[in-house]
Amino acid sequence: MDLSNKTQENVEYMIEEIKNKLRMASGSAMQPSSFSVDQYDDIFDVYDLIMNKPSLSISEVEAIASELGRLRRK
Repeated sequence: MDLSNKTQENVEYMIEEIKNKLRMASGSAMQPSSFSVDQYDDIFDVYDLIMNKPSLSISEVEAIASELGRLRRK
């Protein structure tokens, strides 16, 4: 997947990958369509951080979930 293009499709792909990596049980709370391409750079930063870590602590998962909540469309 070429993530250099700021498209809604790429935003949705990254959100799905983040959900998979975090093993979020409440995936419905993080619908990919709830995120805008306007937040692409911030979402990419979260995606890049998560994908480059072999594991995440509970506090890291909580912080990431909080950040994603902030980035969601109202």
